[in-house]
Amino acid sequence: MFQNHPGEYAALLTAVFWTITALAFESASKKVGSLSTNLIRLFIAFIFIGIYGLFSRGSFIPIGASAHNWIWLSLSGVVGFVLGDLFLFQAYVVVGARVSMLIMSLTPPITAFIGWIIMGETLTFQNFIGMFLTVFGIILVVFERNANGIDEQGNETTNGNRKTVKLSYPLAGILLAFGGALGQAGGLVLSKYGMKDYDAFAATQIRVITGVIGFALIFLFTNKWRRLADAVKNKKAMSRLSIGAFFGPFLGVSFSLLAVKHTSAGIAATIMAIVPVLIIAPAVIFFKEKLSLKEIIGSIIAVGGVILFFL
Repeated sequence: MFQNHPGEYAALLTAVFWTITALAFESASKKVGSLSTNLIRLFIAFIFIGIYGLFSRGSFIPIGASAHNWIWLSLSGVVGFVLGDLFLFQAYVVVGARVSMLIMSLTPPITAFIGWIIMGETLTFQNFIGMFLTVFGIILVVFERNANGIDEQGNETTNGNRKTVKLSYPLAGILLAFGGALGQAGGLVLSKYGMKDYDAFAATQIRVITGVIGFALIFLFTNKWRRLADAVKNKKAMSRLSIGAFFGPFLGVSFSLLAVKHTSAGIAATIMAIVPVLIIAPAVIFFKEKLSLKEIIGSIIAVGGVILFFL
């Protein structure tokens, strides 16, 4: 069965890996900051992928890549790892992994939309319906009715008894997560174009190398090396970073590239988009988050929209 659908199974495993890594990185980011978390987890991922490459290809570093591979995979690393994850990890701090990953369910529609604009791919009426459902599901989660004109401090507003709508989560966190979705979508498109027949794990390592360089430059120009040193000394944060790096930049990203290599990008993106549903149970169990029925329904609708988008 696995031999007949390797891309689909790789995408399913990717969703599981990303669920684990999102929770691990949320915990680490809240302890040592999103910037330190990003650089450390990419460095750890580079080691993991290098060890795998040493046993599978006989080389710790990516070899045999063409100029085309290096250029486009490096660009993918900048867009996906540096820019996208810089926003996403700060969103973990502001609104948490569950809400961030829900907004990240916009990645497949955004990916297809980019393909429509740049590569002239076709979007059908069903595609737009799927996009609408995804956005509607997210709106159900991030907005709530403010009944009886009472603000968050319990004071009556000028609206009197009229019901208004307000955000359930900070706007900054929502925008940061959306920036993460844009970065991941752009990174996925660039990876697909840049990888071609090149080894998926080696391709990931090229992206990781670019990410490490990018975040190192950020630390260099912002002079925040002290924060990085403090983060390395935090044992709890480092344990979560190691778990997150193993399941995220190493297994998660590599299996996502295997998925798009062995099946269509649409099918892979659809299966990988179930993270917002997978993450609900562990978010409640481990982070003691309180979810309303509306939020659960919204998450399911959002994922359903993504699935419809690619049917």
